[in-house]
Amino acid sequence: MCPVALTDTVTISYSATLENGELIDKSPEDKPVTLSIGGGKMFKAVEACLFGMEPGESRSINVQPEDAYGFHLEELVQKIPLAAFKGKIEPKPGMILSLNMEKDGETHKVPATVRSVDNDTVTVDYNHPLAGQIIVYNVTLLSIHD
Repeated sequence: MCPVALTDTVTISYSATLENGELIDKSPEDKPVTLSIGGGKMFKAVEACLFGMEPGESRSINVQPEDAYGFHLEELVQKIPLAAFKGKIEPKPGMILSLNMEKDGETHKVPATVRSVDNDTVTVDYNHPLAGQIIVYNVTLLSIHD
């Protein structure tokens, strides 16, 4: 059989961890993932690491922040008056809230993680929780489909 090439459809199993070994995602053992190379179902760096692989082969790849969830941007960490939440919810660190944010004159609901709460303000982070992280993918190619 030929190794993986552009536009092939493949079936893989994988696990994704942070550099410290914390598991963040994995394919179910009883249901491997089928994807078309270049289809965008996985990060481009993970798809690219499959090129040249043959069934049964495994590889590990470190996906850099710019190829995953982006860098952690300090300007996306903001303070909101605690009074804005009164009568609605009691924010606590670690909570993920759906907050309104205006962009280009339109209001959008976006997730934000509560970082801290003090007497007057709530510090929220609009970055993806995995922003700035290197993600380690361990991928095994199970099959290449015709």
